[in-house]
Amino acid sequence: MGKAPHDKHPRYRGEHWIKARLPAQAEPWLHGRKHSIRKRSKGSGAASAELAALLERYPWTWPKRPVYFFSDPHADADAMIASLIASGGVRKTGTRDKDIELTKAGRKAQFLIGGDCFDKGPSCLRLLRTLKRLSDRGGDLRILAGNHDVRTMLGMRSLLPDQDPMSRHFFIRMGGKAIPLLKEIHDHYVTSGRSHIHVPGVRECRQRLYPGRDWFREFPLAAADQLPRRTIEREISRLNTKIEKFEAQCHDAGLELDQAYAAALQWHTLFLDRKGEFSWFYRRMRLALRRGSFLFLHAGLDDDVAWLINDRGVRNLNREFRRQLHSGGFRFYYGSIANAIRTKYRSVDKPLSRRGASLVHDSGIHAIVHGHRALTAGQRITLRKDMVNFECDITMDRHSRRRDGLKGAGAGVTVIHPAGHITGISTDYPRVKVFNPQNLGLPG
Repeated sequence: MGKAPHDKHPRYRGEHWIKARLPAQAEPWLHGRKHSIRKRSKGSGAASAELAALLERYPWTWPKRPVYFFSDPHADADAMIASLIASGGVRKTGTRDKDIELTKAGRKAQFLIGGDCFDKGPSCLRLLRTLKRLSDRGGDLRILAGNHDVRTMLGMRSLLPDQDPMSRHFFIRMGGKAIPLLKEIHDHYVTSGRSHIHVPGVRECRQRLYPGRDWFREFPLAAADQLPRRTIEREISRLNTKIEKFEAQCHDAGLELDQAYAAALQWHTLFLDRKGEFSWFYRRMRLALRRGSFLFLHAGLDDDVAWLINDRGVRNLNREFRRQLHSGGFRFYYGSIANAIRTKYRSVDKPLSRRGASLVHDSGIHAIVHGHRALTAGQRITLRKDMVNFECDITMDRHSRRRDGLKGAGAGVTVIHPAGHITGISTDYPRVKVFNPQNLGLPG
């Protein structure tokens, strides 16, 4: 008789080459109590009982292949590599980034990046090269859009001629979070002589990077039909703060303003030119992926996206996302499609009602797998409007970990197994969480 899923230990190949310490034993997911399941205003026991009722009401269909879900790596290549090892789909064979190879399990699985490869640093280009190497070696790599990925694209693109004037602030809106990437590009391309971009003087660069006075006068009027007045006021206030700080933040990172501008122009060559080294990244990006009864996306749902899924399906949702991403700006970023990469289910976000959740259930989708909400004790199940959500942002990047007081190197992965169970692996929870709908393993 085979072992139950929660008796099995994960197999990590080449773990001694990484700094992250991965859990070696497993337990039923719900034994984690408050660190494993949540519903607002209910304790873990009541939430577990409601979860059991939802599983009986909406039986799940499982993916045909294992799905390795990694979310919010935030430009930390070391954390991403350690997370690939945690999945069991990749073997580490040495100290170098290129010393990775697919395992037998990895050749049968899908590697799904759940968004937010950009920002915070320190190694966005290294991270993207690692993902490309994984794909080139036969890994089935899929990429979902995160709010930081989209914001980076819109911000950099806002510096180009003939862009939406209402998006003129998107570059400086990124603030200090964009500086590690600009510094990385500057060091790798501009100072090395690999870039041949002409850059004007600092004064002209400042005018090109910052929105002008006309924007501050026109933006509140143009945004009034899409954003509440309080949100507009907050947006302008934050922007003024970021303008005041940006040049000093660049200087602290070893960049002058004209060097930051040169790096931003080089970004266009790397990411937007068809032959650019990283042009594959946005070409592959999609909003959502469906496998069986599971919908994978970066942040969550609102009623409008739920209706689109029910009416047109996930494939058409992705088509509409790509159309808006490449043609839109301000109205796209604050619209319903982009809410799926941004929502945190706050009162200021577009709402998900029980009617919206019911539309998604009618489509055969019964579980949402997402990142975006940073956690400090591994993955967690959250119940929202009769919809099961697996929250999988396990805070892997080093800057967020330092901010949140987490010790050691971060890594983690959520694996959806065709055999009918889900495992959550994180360096910040002592055991692998194993979720089996047929046997929840509820603690006594």
